[in-house]
Amino acid sequence: MKAILLAAGSGKRLGDLTREMPKALVDINGKTLLERQIIALQKNDIYDIIVVTGPNNDKFDMKDISFIHDSNYLDHDVLGTMMSVNEYMNSDVIISYTDIVFDEKVIRSIKNANNDINVAVEIDWEKTYVNRTEHTMDEAANVLIEQGLVKKIGHQTKRFGFFKKENLGEFLGIMKLSQKGANIFKNEYFKLIKRHQGEFYEAVSIKKGYITDMIQELINKNYKIYPVIVTGNWCEIDTLQDLEMAQKKFL
Repeated sequence: MKAILLAAGSGKRLGDLTREMPKALVDINGKTLLERQIIALQKNDIYDIIVVTGPNNDKFDMKDISFIHDSNYLDHDVLGTMMSVNEYMNSDVIISYTDIVFDEKVIRSIKNANNDINVAVEIDWEKTYVNRTEHTMDEAANVLIEQGLVKKIGHQTKRFGFFKKENLGEFLGIMKLSQKGANIFKNEYFKLIKRHQGEFYEAVSIKKGYITDMIQELINKNYKIYPVIVTGNWCEIDTLQDLEMAQKKFL
């Protein structure tokens, strides 16, 4: 099994902290976000790790880690960054955003998932927004779970229609794909790139699409997307307030 870590974001909401430094290299009590992710992966015996970089690419330097520069990071969003390394999605793979910090239990949960397309979900998600005033609940990437499957995913729950609140979770930004699942993801994406025009779910275009948009596309095409209810600590780092909270949570 390998891991692909998506580190091509600019981290603008962290201000001067990420002006000349990649967001993935922000320090949390002596270890960067990226280092903490790699430690969690390696504690689960995942050592084949690829990091996809964007701005300030020259700042990345770690032994035994493969770094691939997404030279077109300004032209697309995170979905495009993920697909820029699609040739490496040729086996079971965990794919993760790098603006989240998590412990090894979170990775253990998703690693043990046995379906073709699995997404990590926090069910008790609203508690993570207590006192989080700079990144509010309405910015969450929510997941609607019904009959054991993901039925809706995205940042705009108004698109979900009627749903029971207890069926709503939050997508962490971590997926596990089997080789078959990776092939499904790639094949459907490249079909869309050739012909899709206009808005793509919550994005202005397929080119500017988010991973959640692509997952919703697969759902609408009747592929089964399985939620993995994670255990363990995690949090997203989007603002300076988030960083301060993470420094209290991850010592």
